[in-house]
Amino acid sequence: MNIEDREELISHLEKMLESLKFGSITLVVQDGKIVQIEKNEKVRLQSNKKR
Repeated sequence: MNIEDREELISHLEKMLESLKFGSITLVVQDGKIVQIEKNEKVRLQSNKKR
């Protein structure tokens, strides 16, 4: 991985991390190289039930 690719990867990861409150970021690797980044975000809804 060259420096430009590494900087682009780090930039994408930083942007994803800044916007993520709950969830995960997955790096997909093929032939020893990162080919995809996936962000899975969880949104928790509060119940409106009154007891």
